[in-house]
This record gives sequence, structure tokens and C-alpha cells, in this order.
Amino acid sequence: MSVVVVGGNDRMAAKYKEICGNFKCKAKVFTQMPADFENKLGSPDLVVLFTNTCSHKMANKVNQKAGKQSFRVAKIHNASANALKSVLEQYCTQ
Repeated sequence: MSVVVVGGNDRMAAKYKEICGNFKCKAKVFTQMPADFENKLGSPDLVVLFTNTCSHKMANKVNQKAGKQSFRVAKIHNASANALKSVLEQYCTQ
């Protein structure tokens, strides 16, 4: 399963990847908006959107792409490791 984490803290990016690896998921982490963001998202199975630390522009791009490609978007306000674990427990064990 491929997961894209959008938002979060810069220093937690490695931890987010590690947590996704523990759930046997391939992960991309975008804590800031890079150039050509829509194409770098790809077509994941799940996007975890940390709404507290994500810009409105990034959130809008994710929602637009999700509408076109119909992948799941999990929106969480808190950008903690435990919040990511709870989302992955919910989506990756189905």
C-alpha cells in the first residue's frame, strides 16, 4: 500500500516514514509544498492530510487530485506520531 503524508513537522518526516514502514506501506512525506506538487503526489492508495500544519493551497491540490483519481484522504488535525499510527491502523488493516 502506498501512503502520502501531507503536512506535519519537518523534523518528524523521518519518523512518519518509519511508522509507515512498520505498517508495510511505502511512504512519501511532503511537509512543505514543492514545485510541481500535483505530479509528485502520484496515485497513492491513501493520503494522510495533517490539516493543522498544511497550507490551504496544499490541501486544495490534494482534494482536487483525489476527486479526479478517487483515492482516499484521511484528514487529521493533529500532526503527531500517534495520530498517524491510528489512521494507519484504521486504513491499512482493512
